[in-house]
Amino acid sequence: MATLTVYRIKRFFWWLCLFFCLLSWTILLTFSASWLYRLDAHFLGIASQVSLSTQQLMRNYHQMLDYVLFPWVQNLQMTDFPSSFTGAQHFADVKQLVLLNYLVLLLTTPLSVYFLRRLRQQNLLWQLQWPAALMAGVPIIILFALLINFQDFFTVFHQLLFRNQDWLFDPALDPIINALPATFFLHCFLLAIGWFEIGAVTGWLIGRHALNFLA
Repeated sequence: MATLTVYRIKRFFWWLCLFFCLLSWTILLTFSASWLYRLDAHFLGIASQVSLSTQQLMRNYHQMLDYVLFPWVQNLQMTDFPSSFTGAQHFADVKQLVLLNYLVLLLTTPLSVYFLRRLRQQNLLWQLQWPAALMAGVPIIILFALLINFQDFFTVFHQLLFRNQDWLFDPALDPIINALPATFFLHCFLLAIGWFEIGAVTGWLIGRHALNFLA
């Protein structure tokens, strides 16, 4: 019984590792998708709303993104958008979460690759089906929450991730918020759901193919 319990705990650890690997890659790919902001800048008319050209707007967005994504960029400096103390603190908090995501990614990626190789060597890739199906269900639940009331979801999301209220920007002090409409964040969540679903469905298809091969 004890041996079986240890085995189940180890198995749960490996599946959890795979989940966080997929989640961390999803977060990184979504943050890095500057093309999404360029599309929204065009279709939502963001540049005209903040009285900048699209080129100027994208330069500021990349300056913000560079600060958040790159550990060696220590100062947030946007050419056309000044930041208040609380605004700068919020971006610093986001940067810390991104650094944490890098750590998770660096730890779980090699472990997940090792785990998948072991499953392949032991002809156990079919076991991916059920966990992958569960993983695929998580974004669907989030999607329903988004569609029901995105504003409430967005508020709860920030309350869970941040220990302060610095994310409540005052447009007079942090005009960058005018260039980051709620619709853009909605599109970011939808993109993240899409990335995660692609990974989960791919895992399910691999498991299904392996099961059919064994049959």
